[in-house]
Amino acid sequence: MAHHPTTFLGRLFAAGFGAVKALRPDRPIHPQGVLMNGTLEITGGTSGIPFLDTPSSRTVAARLSRSLGLPGGWPDILGLALRFPTDDGAADLLLASTGWRVPGRFFLTAHRTAGAARLTSLMPYRGSRGPVLVGARTLGPDPGAPGRVRDSATWTLALSWATPLGRWHRCGALHLTPALGPDGAVRDTALRFDPLLSPLPTAGTYGWTRRLREHSYRRARS
Repeated sequence: MAHHPTTFLGRLFAAGFGAVKALRPDRPIHPQGVLMNGTLEITGGTSGIPFLDTPSSRTVAARLSRSLGLPGGWPDILGLALRFPTDDGAADLLLASTGWRVPGRFFLTAHRTAGAARLTSLMPYRGSRGPVLVGARTLGPDPGAPGRVRDSATWTLALSWATPLGRWHRCGALHLTPALGPDGAVRDTALRFDPLLSPLPTAGTYGWTRRLREHSYRRARS
């Protein structure tokens, strides 16, 4: 598979990632973020991924971040990384700000605040019925921007799934609250999220999505 086009693109992305890492060795992307804790409630569905289709409730740690690290008042690509316990340890789910409809859901978008963003997995998971995208959108008050999140706000998001060209189906909700440090201020976290090492339970992956990501994630781990 060394000559597969997605392998070449993955290595190209990794080269760009490496250049940024030379300037920001600790966190090349998503340098500004805020730790949040809460619950992930799955109400169930018919996605073909048992984890999304079976009702459950579990604790979750999350990091809301700005991808490019632009000045606080500027729009930026937003990321929401989630970690939750599983029977085998822990799993990571990474969402980024994109459009919601087709074709916008396949393109990253920039926003000033998290509430204005629609967040999706961008790349599909493999379900028993075919490819599945995971998405989340804010319900209720806008929590603000990373670095300016209101310390008392509970951020509630509707969790949904969709086929790449299909409509979204609600399958659960996220309830997140900023984590506060000893001084009462919202704080960041040293947690590193990696969906390749800690995949979504019961969800398969496609070779092309792994090839696009693996070289960049390997550089991040180093």
